[in-house]
Order: sequence, then structure tokens, then C-alpha cells
Amino acid sequence: MTERKVRVRFAPSPTGPLHIGGVRTALYNYLYARKHGGELIFRIEDTDTTRFVPGAEEYIIESFKWLGIKFDEGVSFGGNHGPYRQSERRDIYKKYVDVLLQNGKAYIAFDTPEELDAKRKEVENFQYDASTRQQMRNSLTLSKEEVDALIESGHQYVVRFKIEPGRDVEVDDIIRGKVVINSSVLDDKVLYKSADQLPTYHLANIVDDHLMEVSHVIRGEEWLPSAPLHVLLYEAFGWTDTMPRFAHLPLLLKPIGNGKLSKRDGDKLGFPVFPLEWHDPKTGDISSGYREKGYVPEAVVNFLALLGWNPGEDHSEMMTLDELVEHFDLSKCSKNGAKFDYVKAAWFNHQYLIQHPDSDWVPAFDQVLRAQGIEATAEQMTEVVRMMKTKVIEYVDGQGNKKKRNISFASDLWPLCQFFFVAPASFDREDKFIRKNWKAADAEQAGTAAEMSRFADRLAEATDWTAEGLKADIDPWVEEQQLRPWNAWRICLVGLGQGPDMYELAAFLGKEETLCRMRFAIAELG
Repeated sequence: MTERKVRVRFAPSPTGPLHIGGVRTALYNYLYARKHGGELIFRIEDTDTTRFVPGAEEYIIESFKWLGIKFDEGVSFGGNHGPYRQSERRDIYKKYVDVLLQNGKAYIAFDTPEELDAKRKEVENFQYDASTRQQMRNSLTLSKEEVDALIESGHQYVVRFKIEPGRDVEVDDIIRGKVVINSSVLDDKVLYKSADQLPTYHLANIVDDHLMEVSHVIRGEEWLPSAPLHVLLYEAFGWTDTMPRFAHLPLLLKPIGNGKLSKRDGDKLGFPVFPLEWHDPKTGDISSGYREKGYVPEAVVNFLALLGWNPGEDHSEMMTLDELVEHFDLSKCSKNGAKFDYVKAAWFNHQYLIQHPDSDWVPAFDQVLRAQGIEATAEQMTEVVRMMKTKVIEYVDGQGNKKKRNISFASDLWPLCQFFFVAPASFDREDKFIRKNWKAADAEQAGTAAEMSRFADRLAEATDWTAEGLKADIDPWVEEQQLRPWNAWRICLVGLGQGPDMYELAAFLGKEETLCRMRFAIAELG
């Protein structure tokens, strides 16, 4: 038997922004397709018209462009298996609905929502299946004449799949092995609704996968319960020879506690769950995105790839998209959910960001500064990034613990670098660093203020105000005078015990600003 060409698909619904879990699913499909020389299809599943959100489809496409995940065919990409938007395939689905009805694999049901609610109250744990369908209003209990009359009169109906009970249905899953579910626990799912003349996900999904020659269905674990139904539908159509292989990915879990990762977790702990910033057209709410937060797309891809899949101990965590393709193996995916470690995501971003030219930080850093009412040149911002990008910041984790991490975003820079643009206006005399390094005069020593005055006078004589020039000029003088002015000088220019090399900071500030800050500190603290 000839091995089928690998064709996989990612098929989101345009019901809102793309969740980061959906991004990972698309990424795994992409990696699998590229690893096996296959093709990736982008399909829009928009049969649920009541949940359609304007702009969602465009948002999803823009997200993948930013991430660098490229599709081979589909909505906005073209191809020979279109249309790729399900709302444009009504006639195709209706033909296959009729096939199931003619072959006795499905039936028409006229039960109203009120009748179904009444039955649920009457029968505990009611399920529309082989044990209850004979009690309902459908083409199995009504005569053909009654069915035809109801349809002709415009009575709304649905088409349900007729599932025979008592059969073990096997699903061959690449990640989970053989999964067996008895058909008796399955209900007669609705496949088609006359109200909008559209199929439900279950039918449209199967028909599209068959006609688009999909060889593998790689999707989230939440879809595993529907896999037996899809196996039965393939059998009902006689398509068992073209049934795709299934692979159900582990869930993305909350960073803290149990359960599936949600937007609420991101809001609570301060990380995005969407690739791009999302503006809800209905509520006006704005949700943060990885792009706007300052993430590098390569870092997001690398981080997500390792949530639920591990290439083995011999490989570095840092992998380019091409390296991920080379090593990707679905059989090495975990069956267990993967906790979303947002701190690790920041670590990945740091690793990638420091590899980028300092000038690449400028657009995002410029937004940070403008939010503070500060305008700076690109050269100034590039210099600050060069001096500060390897520093460490403190943060509070989700459990209230103070921790430290590397600078991972342009927004991390501001708390550490505002002194580059704003001079200290006051000094906290109770600060540990200031108390230790700024001493009052006494009978035995002149005091720090006097030393800083001498130091300022000497700096005023400097003619080469570059970091290298200042170092060459001042270091010998400091040694000769037996001074250690660095911490006190830092207090003058920064106001705290933080910052870069002092010569580099002075060169950035310029001679006039440096001496002005020193004299102000001497007057305030002297």
C-alpha cells in the first residue's frame, strides 16, 4: 500500500482571539508537516454563526504571520481543495447529509428545545441515543408522510447520526496508543441544522478532512471524546481507507493549581494568553498580547514547542524553527498536561532578545519612554539597552514571593534606567546603600561631601568626555589621591545603588549634567 502524503490542517473558529493553546496546536501541525515533507492547510470553521466575531479571522491570520508559521494552502493562501471557509461549502455538506439519510446512517429529528428540556427533566441524565430515540419526534417514529409534511410546512429540524450501541470503537492515537470507547456512551450527535442550512462541527470536520485529503489530525486533548464519533462517521461513509491518524495533544495547564490555562490566569499573574493584543468589538475590552508585551516571535515558538514535547536530553532548549522541525517527533509528546511556566517564557525571551542587535529594542523601548513623557534619540536608547540589557530585576511571583530574573522585555528597562533620563530629585537617607556610602565629616575625616567636591572639580578639568577618555584620565588621579569615589558618585548620578559602569553613565549624561547632579547631591546630602 502506497504511503499517503502528509497533509495536516489547523482549523480555528472565528469566535474571538486565538488562544496560546491554539497556537501550540498549529505549531505542532506545522512541525509535523515540515518534518515529513508534507503540507499544512488553514481552514476556517465558521458554521456556528451565532458565535461569529468580526475581525477574529484577520486576527488569527496576522498572529501566524508574526509568529512565522506559514501555511501551504487555505483561507487567504489559495489551493486546489477550496473553498476553505466552511460557510462557503453548504452545498457540499448537504450532499453528504443526504447520503447518510439514504443509507439509514442518520435520521431527521423535529424535537423543539422545549420538548428536549421537558425530556431532560423527566429522564435523569437524558441522552438522545438508542435507548431514548424511540420516545422522541423523529423520522424513526413518524411515518414518511408525516416527515414530508413537517418539512414542507417549514418545520425546523436537525439531522442526527444514528449510533448503534454495544460496540467497542477503537481510536489509533499516535500519542496515546489505542483508545477504546463503547458506542453505548455516545449520543446521536446533531450533524445538520435546517435553521441555517449548515452542518455542525462533527460532520463538516469529517467531510472537509476527507475531501482535503488530510492524513493526520493533530489537535488538543479536549477533542479526544469526539474521536470515536469521527471514526464511526468515516465508516458510515465508507472512507476507512482514507481515515487520518489521530494525535491528541496534552492540555496546557494553569501555572498554579489545577485545570486548563485560561485568560483569567494570565490576568491574575500578569502574562498574555493571546499572541497579539485583542480589542473585543463587543465589549471594548483590551487583552494583552505577546507581541505588544515585547516578546520575540522566535522565543514564543521555542517556548511553546517544549510544552508537552521533549526532544530528549541530548538537545539544547534553545532551538530555531528549523531545528525544531528536524527533531520533532509526535511519539515523544507527553500524555500528561503541561504547566504553563510564564517565568520560563520570559527566560526564553531574554535568551533571544540579547542575541538581537541593541537597535532592535528601540521601537518597544521608545513606547515605554513616551508613556513616561520622555523623548530620546535612537542612539540614546540603543546605548541604554547596551548598558542595561544584562541586568537583573526583582518581581513577585503568583504566590507573593520576591524573586529575581533577567531583563526579558523592553518594559523591564524603565525601573532600572529612569536615572538616564531623570535626575534624582531627592535622596532617601535611610536607604542602606546611601547610609553605608555617604559619611558625614568628623574630626578624623573630611566626609563624603568634601571628597565628592574634590572629585567634581577634577572631573571638570577632563577634556575627553568619553568612557574610555575619562577612565584613562581619572583612574590614575583616584589612585594617587587614595580615593574610592565610585559608590558615592553612583549616589550622585543615580540616587540608588544600581546602574551601569560609572564612566559609561557619565559619558551618556554628558559633562554638564554629570557635574550638575553631583553638586545637587553634595548640597542635599552634605
